Amino acid sequence: MKTSLILKFLSAPRPVKRLISIGYDALAIVISFYLAYSLRLGTMGIDIDRPLLTCLALTLIISIFTFIRMGLYRAILRYMTQHAMITIFTGILISSLAMTLSAFFFQAFLPRSVPIIYVFTTLILIGLPRLIFRNVVRMVTPRGNVNVVIYGAGETGNNLANQLRLSGEFNPVAFVDDEKRLHGSVLSGLSVYHPHKLAALIEQHSVTRILLALGNISRQERVRIIRYLEPLLVQVQTIPPVTDIVKGTARVDELRNIQIEDLLGRDPVEPDTLLMSKNTTGKIVMVTGAGGSIGAELCRQLIQLKPQKIILFEQNEYNLYRIEKELNVLQAGSMPSVELVSLLGSVQNFPLLDLVMRQFEVHCVYHAAAYKHVPMVEQNIIEGVKNNLFGTKNAAEAALRNNVKNFVLISTDKAVRPTNIMGASKRLAELVLQDLASRPSKTIFSMVRFGNVLDSSGSVVPRFREQINNGGPITVTHKDIVRYFMTISEAAQLVIQSASIAQGGDVFVLDMGEPVRILDLAREMALLSGYSIKDDNNPNGDIEIQFTGLRAGEKLYEELLCGENCEGTVHPRIMRAKEKKMAPAELEKLLIQAKGFCETYRYQELFSLIVDSDADFDPLYEISDLMHKTRKENAKLLLIPGLTEKNDTRVNGG
Repeated sequence: MKTSLILKFLSAPRPVKRLISIGYDALAIVISFYLAYSLRLGTMGIDIDRPLLTCLALTLIISIFTFIRMGLYRAILRYMTQHAMITIFTGILISSLAMTLSAFFFQAFLPRSVPIIYVFTTLILIGLPRLIFRNVVRMVTPRGNVNVVIYGAGETGNNLANQLRLSGEFNPVAFVDDEKRLHGSVLSGLSVYHPHKLAALIEQHSVTRILLALGNISRQERVRIIRYLEPLLVQVQTIPPVTDIVKGTARVDELRNIQIEDLLGRDPVEPDTLLMSKNTTGKIVMVTGAGGSIGAELCRQLIQLKPQKIILFEQNEYNLYRIEKELNVLQAGSMPSVELVSLLGSVQNFPLLDLVMRQFEVHCVYHAAAYKHVPMVEQNIIEGVKNNLFGTKNAAEAALRNNVKNFVLISTDKAVRPTNIMGASKRLAELVLQDLASRPSKTIFSMVRFGNVLDSSGSVVPRFREQINNGGPITVTHKDIVRYFMTISEAAQLVIQSASIAQGGDVFVLDMGEPVRILDLAREMALLSGYSIKDDNNPNGDIEIQFTGLRAGEKLYEELLCGENCEGTVHPRIMRAKEKKMAPAELEKLLIQAKGFCETYRYQELFSLIVDSDADFDPLYEISDLMHKTRKENAKLLLIPGLTEKNDTRVNGG
């Protein structure tokens, strides 16, 4: 019966609940006044005269008015917080003061101890029922069916526990914390345990998730805690960064999965504001491939630096639409806003590039347009070379022709002693820029190499995440393969800063930190998602890791340098590599031949040309161009005696 009354009260309209609360408080004030007076005089029979009645009426009016003004009736009883209790106490003190002053002005008989006793009786009648009501509501409210443990018994953890109780989905069962003085204490009705009790808590309460509420701790400490939790085989989630919660851009109960960036990333180095703004703020900047992973992040970073204009150059219509929309949202309400110019076009179109740079008087070009997926380029050699090599040549020559101040090529670690066409085409693009940089001009050409970018399109991270969500298996090409990783925001910031320290022909190499074993990455992502690994040691595991073999052109280890000489720069994470150049005459001859092979689709000759060039291309596989495979199959189907690849001009691209 009591439970049904509580539920009816909770379901009543808010104005009705406010009127009920005001009515109750008015009655409580009258009773408190009477009790305080009776306790002071030691008798229940009180002679209430007119001045005393006037004093009571004024106390009642002022008290209710004070409670309303202080927002007591805007607070929701089931969500009563410490702040609400402070509001009640402050309001009662004001009520007691009003009683004393009104008794003085109307000359009512009021012993001096009555207002003091009144404070305590009113606290009992107004504050205590609210606390009891809140606890009863929590008891009758259905609990969530997902039992969780909160790691972190600080203020953040306390707030998270309260929010989770209200969500109706999660049921916090305990806190764990590394702070010894908190062990054995109770916070928000939950006991605080040492982390080594986690395994027992998980088994005892059937816990399926551990929620991190760690506040502001160092990255090293955060990584240590996450790695400690991995073997427990429960899903580990975290709340948004405290800074986002304070800014109001996120709520404490907005849980997210542990991002692999939390483990692979490094302590951030604050970008140098002078280097970031030198070629951007107030300038006209152009980004080719603006809709790709790197290009889009460059645009996000650039727009915060307030350039005069950003030219978004992209051949994919949807990607261009998406990044333009995102950038408009990012700068919504800012005055003045950055002008965005969205242009559809390919870097293989030199006249268009030339027209754009001339018409908009571009100051700096970030050339991120490229075909970068190794297997895809291997299967489409001609288009890969046309886009990566000749697209870069077109953009660079257009910049040179229009006196663009800076031109930055986004290169890759795969350009170092390449074993695939994608890497070789990027190394040739670097050689083109080095040659252009050696000529007298107003344009400063530079190249920036870095490894894999976390969560970029084609990265193993989103692929692993999708495979884990589908229940596996996780596919890894080789058990020993390792890669360098960098967050996409850090990569973009370093690229922008590199342009500011370029002198001409620079090959910049970014500090990628320690290489990561891909097998370990796959295991870690599975464990953090709460799944065990199925292998010979654990045949009943949840997710299996399968090895598919190295793909065509894929290395076990990536490198970031060609030559041995490397020197530091003004930025601790940007180094300058001293690379060998190609003789201008040889380079020109190579480009002419390569262009001819591309135009006539003679991919085999193009492949051989790149192998014999100074790109240090050392393929460890047979040619895998899809056109090559198709022509071989067609030749076999003809069943002409003596027909081979050597004497069939069609197979050779003739």
